[in-house]
Amino acid sequence: MAKPRNFLFVCKGNDSRSQMAEGFARDLATGTVNIYSAGDKPRELNDYAVDVMSELGIDISTQESKDFTAIPVRKIDTVITLSSDADDIPKLKKGKVTQIHWPLNDPAAAGGSDAEVKRAYRAVRDEIRNRVQVLLVG
Repeated sequence: MAKPRNFLFVCKGNDSRSQMAEGFARDLATGTVNIYSAGDKPRELNDYAVDVMSELGIDISTQESKDFTAIPVRKIDTVITLSSDADDIPKLKKGKVTQIHWPLNDPAAAGGSDAEVKRAYRAVRDEIRNRVQVLLVG
């Protein structure tokens, strides 16, 4: 039996980018792949992230923002950070862990109208989707 691969998506607040990545990865993962997300300072799940994911038929509304105590950190073999402020989280430096950094803009920093903010979330969502597909499917 093949050893499960354990992916952890990380951004500081675990409220948008890492949650979207978790949603895409759960949708694409097959077999013995375990998907987690966490953040150093978790916040409530972002409504814009939930909305733009639902546009693609992926429901992340039941996912929860969490910190590293809720994750089996010792089992993680691949960590993907999605923000520069989550680039060097010491809790993940133990053992043999493949680290990947995706420097994505924080859509929560977008200003303007509701439509402009949603556009920013969609742009980040689409970039995350492309990267997760390459990561898990090739």
